[in-house]
Amino acid sequence: MITRHTVISLGISQLVCWGISYYLIAAFGARIAEDLGWTDAIVYGGFSASLVIMAITSPLTGRLIDRYGGSIVMSIGSILLALGCAGIASSHSIAAYYFSWMVLGLAMRLSLYDAAFAALARIGGVHSKRPISQITLLGGLASTIFWPIGFFLTETFGWRPALIIYATLALLTLPLHLSLPKGRFNEGSHTADAAMPPLSPAATTAREKWIAGSLYALIFTLLNFLNSGMSTHMITILAGLGLTAALSVWISTLRGIGQSLARVCEVLFGARLHPVSLTILASALLPIGFITGLFSGEFLTAALLFAFLFGAGNGLMTITRGTLPLILFDHVTYGTYVGKLLVPGFLLSAIAPIAYTYVINRFGEQTALIGSAGLAFIIFALSLVLKSRYYTDASKKKQPIP
Repeated sequence: MITRHTVISLGISQLVCWGISYYLIAAFGARIAEDLGWTDAIVYGGFSASLVIMAITSPLTGRLIDRYGGSIVMSIGSILLALGCAGIASSHSIAAYYFSWMVLGLAMRLSLYDAAFAALARIGGVHSKRPISQITLLGGLASTIFWPIGFFLTETFGWRPALIIYATLALLTLPLHLSLPKGRFNEGSHTADAAMPPLSPAATTAREKWIAGSLYALIFTLLNFLNSGMSTHMITILAGLGLTAALSVWISTLRGIGQSLARVCEVLFGARLHPVSLTILASALLPIGFITGLFSGEFLTAALLFAFLFGAGNGLMTITRGTLPLILFDHVTYGTYVGKLLVPGFLLSAIAPIAYTYVINRFGEQTALIGSAGLAFIIFALSLVLKSRYYTDASKKKQPIP
């Protein structure tokens, strides 16, 4: 049921939806603060408010997708994306600005990766690993494409008209979401995927499900914190380390290139790579990237590697965020259960922009990178724990340790 048309439609929609929502604040935040005379904390706080709404609505969104499918839910997301962007564009008060971001937060939960992954799991069941990887290819280029577009539109027309253009782009994703299949995966009527043999849930008992869910939630809660912090402050950090503003913007776009190239490699060569093994590989790239970033002010190559390695690691981790639940839990309740596990991640990522702003202003950009490297090492360690308990392969399944 997951056709090439479905994969392409979701891939294009993810490129646009991520670019005009999650990456919006990095392109427009400084100009909004300057024009309205607000502090950075107020402006970036709007993005934080949207992430809180994503957390609050995450369990309900998962249940709705399990019940009604991604077509209806993600189409509503397209409409709300347009309303949120238009609302920010017309905001003159803090109340209107924050309300618009809250609308955008609900829209992001209904339209971004986690909704798309749940929609694919409902359509393809345990065989949706490949399509989940494929739709992230275009989505990974969102920052690379939309950061420069956002800065160009702002310089050319101003940030308010630029956001109206973003609202128009949001509506263009509506036909893509409406075209998604409305059926549900029927295990008895599908043949096994040669690239990824069917996997029964690794966490079979209530205790093991709780442990697996806790590890999954911890890994992606910390990752969401890092991703949120870098999405809002990577350009600021590079500029603070001594690079020019323009150079910082263009180097930051390597993050998207790293995401997409890593995902291309996974799609081409990782068909039989177990999701747990991919998680370990991806999480190992993150601390290396942050440590390299400490030398960005002295060596341009270090700045390039920092943006690229973070993008590559985060890009692969995005895939495992969607595929790990397929081997850990029952795919029938994918949307509902994963929706609950993602709540802490959305909440902590809401704090990240403000936390990074505080650390950078008080202690400097290098301290922010050192702290990020520490969190990345914890993610890597948790991935090793996950492997020790739940690693399986096609020929022999290792049962969960009692």
